[in-house]
Amino acid sequence: MTKINAAITAVGCFLPETKLTNSDLEKMVDTNDEWITTRTGIKERRILKVEGAGSSYMAIKAAQNLLDKSGVDPKEIDLIILSTATPDMPVATTGVYVATQIGATNAFAFDLQAACSSFLYGISVASSYIESGRYKKVLLIGTDKMSSIIDYTDRATCIIFGDGAGAALFEPNHEGLGFQDEYLRSDGIGRQYLKIDAGGSILPASTETVNNKQHYVFQDGKTVFKYAVSNMAHVSEKIMERNNLSHEDVDWLAAHQANKRIIDATAHRMGLEDSKVLMNIERYGNTTSATLPLLLCDFEDKLKKGDNIIFASFGGGFTWGAIYLKWAYNKQ
Repeated sequence: MTKINAAITAVGCFLPETKLTNSDLEKMVDTNDEWITTRTGIKERRILKVEGAGSSYMAIKAAQNLLDKSGVDPKEIDLIILSTATPDMPVATTGVYVATQIGATNAFAFDLQAACSSFLYGISVASSYIESGRYKKVLLIGTDKMSSIIDYTDRATCIIFGDGAGAALFEPNHEGLGFQDEYLRSDGIGRQYLKIDAGGSILPASTETVNNKQHYVFQDGKTVFKYAVSNMAHVSEKIMERNNLSHEDVDWLAAHQANKRIIDATAHRMGLEDSKVLMNIERYGNTTSATLPLLLCDFEDKLKKGDNIIFASFGGGFTWGAIYLKWAYNKQ
């Protein structure tokens, strides 16, 4: 019996229409385009302005985009994993609602939360379900409405994040393509450096927490940057060593789009030239759980069957890791 690999067979995406440019931010906080571009590589980001719409709205749009492009019947989907740091609401699982809204009536669904590493961890989980042999179609969606948890008077965070969603369909492959290996890590030391203080079980919402702006993201930028640079580069190099991959063997680096300097450092550690690094941070900023699938969607035309892709990410908590995957199709 041939080994079952979990392969990505289709991708989809959604981005809100509204753009928040560096020029716009100059009018909101004490910053400027040169400062933002030099330190992050970001020029603009998308913001969801649809009244009453949350992360599920974008997830549904991204899933529908994938289904329209691939022709897959949603009733054939066995499982939906929704990777997000900004669910629609506490308790009621956002992924379940998304599954119902796209007509995936035969699927079960759940949310996966690992901050910016949510989609990367989701690749691991989706692949495990496929490789078990019990499931044939697993839809992994990364979606985040970061604008819902950002203080737009805080120049340390408001310049970084944007909204968006992306999706990838995983199916069995018997040609040796798809998921190959993973090296996933975490360390609770990061809990204090990137967080939202209030709204959880330790500090429930109150008038005081709202007035103190404790429901917005707090980030110790210098510390997070230091950990992200060293750890994302390390796991990417490690996954190459474990699989005897040279820089010539790696076709693409699909890194979490948090900061261009972090991506550049990771590529340098791997010995990759710029032409092998997928990047769209300039246009979208950090969309958290959506950055990796948005890369796949934007660069789908360039990805060729058999290409070796290294995925890498780093997120709050801390969570990070790298995954090695062989691309399974040529876009028609």
